[in-house]
This record gives sequence, C-alpha cells and structure tokens, in this order.
Amino acid sequence: MSKKLVLDSFALVSLFHKEPGWEKVRTALYEQQRAGTKAFLNWINWGEFFYIVKRKVGGGQAAEALHLLEQLPIELIPVDLPLVREAAEIKGQYAVSYADAFCIATAHRLSGTVLTSDPEFHAVEHLITVRWLTT
Repeated sequence: MSKKLVLDSFALVSLFHKEPGWEKVRTALYEQQRAGTKAFLNWINWGEFFYIVKRKVGGGQAAEALHLLEQLPIELIPVDLPLVREAAEIKGQYAVSYADAFCIATAHRLSGTVLTSDPEFHAVEHLITVRWLTT
C-alpha cells in the first residue's frame, strides 16, 4: 500500500460524525502523525466536506469541524489547471461525482491511496488504490 494517504470527504464526514468506518480514519490519521507524515486533501474535497457537515449540523458546528480539521495531520493540496483537466477527464469517462474526480486525480498525481467508503470509487479501482473504510 502507498504511504501517501488521500482523503475523500466520506472519510472525514465519517470521522466527525462517528459513522461506520470512523475508527479506521482515526487510526490512519494517528499512523500518519506517528510517522511524521500527513494525509492529503485537495481544496475541492475540503469544500465538499464543509458543505456536507453544514447541511447535517448547521453553520456553527461546521465552522467548529473546520477548526478541528486544521488540527489533524492533513496537508491541503491546491487545485491547479492540470488537476482540473485530469478531474474533468475522469468525470467524463467514469460515473463519479465531480468532487470525487478531484480526489481520484489527486491520488493519481501523488501515487496515493484513497481512504473512503464511497461506492463510486469501485468504478476507478483500476486507476488508483482504494483503502475501504467498510468492507
């Protein structure tokens, strides 16, 4: 398995709301911290995490979730034109959401492993490595 861990919003939402698989996310982030490394999250998936949490619990708690997110061993990846192009290519070819296409493109760029429980990622398991939260 790749040492570079790329987070999908599903992983972060499961962690913050203690949904199925949240313990695996907590363990993975603990392992990153212990190794002195960070997991990766691009800005599109950061925004996706924020709006999902805001819809579930409201703006105040969503802002608190963002503050907690800043405390985790996560490096935010900027979105540049080549990443947008790759995400668009992925979205054009596979039945995944646009935000998921950015996660996939980020994992591809970093040769990383995506941590998720989103079933859409089954369609791209031949492109990237997926570490499933629930099996």
